[in-house]
Amino acid sequence: MSPLPVHRAHGSLLPDFTELWNAFTPVGTLAPMFTFHTIRLEDAMDDSQYTVRAEIPGIDPAEDLDVTVADGHLTIRAERTVREEEKGRSEFGYGSFVRTIALPPGAREDGVAAEYTHGILTVTVPMNADKPAAKKIEVKSGD
Repeated sequence: MSPLPVHRAHGSLLPDFTELWNAFTPVGTLAPMFTFHTIRLEDAMDDSQYTVRAEIPGIDPAEDLDVTVADGHLTIRAERTVREEEKGRSEFGYGSFVRTIALPPGAREDGVAAEYTHGILTVTVPMNADKPAAKKIEVKSGD
């Protein structure tokens, strides 16, 4: 089971709300009021590590990207600024982008690694080899 709250179906009948809104909103009207700065993610997990990949093209990872792990959560922050030299229409998303996800049980916050290549951020989180056993809870009668 994936810990990401992400709709993963490809070829969905309904596009993202942002794409739907932009398709029916004339350019230059209310579209900027309803821009949603999300980072699209995908994840995978095996016995040794949990891997999160984030789609963040067009940034300088040294200047515009911050990855943190704290209290069982992974947070990815990025910022993409508008290039002033370009004139014309743009459908690119600019501004601040933030995504926080809960790490799966057994994830270790030490040893987390991140790499940014060709617009994709890959974060690997080591997993504990020993899975915690289920603990049986005694139920007391209230009579």
